[in-house]
Amino acid sequence: MSSFQPADISWIASPQALDDACLQVADAPVIALDTEFFREKTFFPIPALIQFSAGEHAFLIDPLATPCTDAFRALLQNQAIKLLHACSEDLEVFQIWAGVLPSPLIDTQVAQGFLGDNPSMGYQKLVEAWVGRTLPKEETRSNWLERPLTAAQCEYAALDVIYLLDVWAKQREQLEHLDRFAWLESDCRQLIDQAGRSDDNDTQWYTRQRQLWRLTAPQLKAYQLMTTWREGETRRRDIPRNWLISDKHLMAIAEAMPSNRYELARVEGMTPPLVKKEGDALLGFVKEAQHTPSDALPTPWPDPMQPAFKQRFKALKKVVKGHADELGLAPEVLLRRRDLEALVMQSLAGSPLTLPIGWRGERLNDDLATALEAQTQ
Repeated sequence: MSSFQPADISWIASPQALDDACLQVADAPVIALDTEFFREKTFFPIPALIQFSAGEHAFLIDPLATPCTDAFRALLQNQAIKLLHACSEDLEVFQIWAGVLPSPLIDTQVAQGFLGDNPSMGYQKLVEAWVGRTLPKEETRSNWLERPLTAAQCEYAALDVIYLLDVWAKQREQLEHLDRFAWLESDCRQLIDQAGRSDDNDTQWYTRQRQLWRLTAPQLKAYQLMTTWREGETRRRDIPRNWLISDKHLMAIAEAMPSNRYELARVEGMTPPLVKKEGDALLGFVKEAQHTPSDALPTPWPDPMQPAFKQRFKALKKVVKGHADELGLAPEVLLRRRDLEALVMQSLAGSPLTLPIGWRGERLNDDLATALEAQTQ
């Protein structure tokens, strides 16, 4: 167990200091990583602090003063396991600041999902559960862009990586005992793959909307076009999505299908400045959807309140829960609700099923297909 003291922290504010730190951990088999960032006013996170550790010493990189060096990029991609906890936003920070993603990756939150019934356990609770240490919470909402950081901020940031190593040592032992280490490696490789092609998801953002069943095929096409446009524009302007226009307002436009600025202005939430600045683009997408040939329109989503949907969803959910109970896992670790809903919609539409792949597919697919087949007879 770590005997970390506040003195065991190195502040890195120059390329040379960063390269020297990389040398100190170059042969480590496991490197813990974390980031602090700010993104209240931007689409992309602003890197504010990069933390790493290979033992009882923590290195805090000031990305406001220090560009990433070739030595640190090499460290991020050497053979050592890179530990992060709930890594999705951290991966964005590394992509922006370093231009590469840490690999091979282990996410300790994902690991915890294979070891119990809480797949969303936060870092503080994880440390308490595995290491028996209570971490300070006072700096959780600190302004990490301020300089100089306080001693309390530096200690808080350092502890985010120091105890990660202790947690992982205990998690790994349990995962290997349960023969689930390969499952974790597979899921973490997918996290890296997804982070590396995040821009490819722009056209699928619309599927996050839970009310799509209310839309006709042309309305659904309009909503898809508008959300795809918004994803590109918010990246280009580097502003939060809702600063441009929210999902709720795009949904309202899709339902109304306005044909001119007057009708657009009457849609709930459409302010005069928004109509003036973005009205032509939004109306253009509505018009494009209205003129899309019927055979090129997306298939309308089924109403989840209809008996056929509810019956098939219930059957699939029972399959997943049965396997999850057998494994001692939360059902969402095996298959998320969104994935279950997608399978039901594909079944109702007579489309090919996007069944899970890898170890999940080996475990679930036969039973999922059987459950759906029973509902169609």
